[in-house]
Amino acid sequence: MFNRPLYYEKIKPFIGKPFIKIISGIRRCGKSTMMLLIQQLMADEGVKREQIISINFESMKYYHLRSSIALYEYVSELVKTMETPAYLFFDEIQIVKDWEEAVNSLFLDFQVDVYITGSNSQLLSSELSTLLTGRCIHIQMQVLSFTEMLTFRSTLQETQQDLLWLYIRRGGFPAVHLSIDYDEKATYMILNDIFDSIVLRDVVQRYKIRDVELLRRILNFIADSVGSTISAKRIADYFKSQARSVDMNTVYTYLDALVSSFLITRVQRYDIQGKELLKTQEKYYLADTGLQHAVFGYKDRHISGILENIVYNELVRRGYTVYIGKLGTQEVDFVAEQPPRKLYVQVAFKLESEETVQREFAPLLAIRDSYPKFVVTMDQNFHDTLEGVQHIGLHQFLTDEKIV
Repeated sequence: MFNRPLYYEKIKPFIGKPFIKIISGIRRCGKSTMMLLIQQLMADEGVKREQIISINFESMKYYHLRSSIALYEYVSELVKTMETPAYLFFDEIQIVKDWEEAVNSLFLDFQVDVYITGSNSQLLSSELSTLLTGRCIHIQMQVLSFTEMLTFRSTLQETQQDLLWLYIRRGGFPAVHLSIDYDEKATYMILNDIFDSIVLRDVVQRYKIRDVELLRRILNFIADSVGSTISAKRIADYFKSQARSVDMNTVYTYLDALVSSFLITRVQRYDIQGKELLKTQEKYYLADTGLQHAVFGYKDRHISGILENIVYNELVRRGYTVYIGKLGTQEVDFVAEQPPRKLYVQVAFKLESEETVQREFAPLLAIRDSYPKFVVTMDQNFHDTLEGVQHIGLHQFLTDEKIV
């Protein structure tokens, strides 16, 4: 098993403590493996196998437990005969109807240490928050970062630049990097399978989507527009131009379903001068750029948006809350906050002309504060720092956490 220190270190302080540990994230990002790693640590520290109850609700073996009452009765009978504390591991808990009631009751009625995973952001719904106020710790997992991918492929004789391009094209799903023998065709077969499982299980089935073809076309539109602001009206107008009438409420519903499955993330705009969030023209980013290439195809014109997507995911991974910046008529790709820290980031493929340099630096130079400002590109040679704005490479940005 491959360790994921970033997430393991977040969970470790709460192991054995009276909190329900919730691990959420897109399907196949490594949540189940993290549960196994925690169980292994417990075994190493003397916890007996008989003290652990582990249930994956996607298995037909546990089909009869897909209701809160059945789950509570089954687990409570086991716990009564076990040495305490009992350690409960529930994988893909969202499959269980009213699962939060069962988990809350088990937590209250018995001496248990509870860990749950789910592939849906509704794990943190208002109902759950009300039931488990003050009792849960939430950790959201992502696919492999670039540095994690380097560890996965540490035995290969590949240059750092080659590996960076590999990451850009194949993304970070662990399954893609488990074997060094996967070529691009095999990789994209794996990614297509992951994509289909997310769309069919976590979106279509859960949200009872009737028009799967429309859902895919909306996703295609988003993938084609990564790095650009999008509104439900713009999507509806696009379909209208294709001689297809689509209700805006349907677009909103489908977008919300895609966000809830962690397949895409919605990012709001932020008025840097007025210091307020704006309600229109968000951007959407994919959970993994490999999905874009596998499912929708690689296009050179997408490269700036793809790099922007990678930078966004990395900022979130490092704990930043991220917005799209607006400064008058200018746009700043990212305003990232992690109080008391704050920084601004512009992303471009390459600064190949003075015009491009001016375009990318200008919005950052217009911001009148002393927070760090970066232009991130794929260049090999870098411009000097200009009035506090630093030009750095994507590789450095992804591997040197001291920078941001």
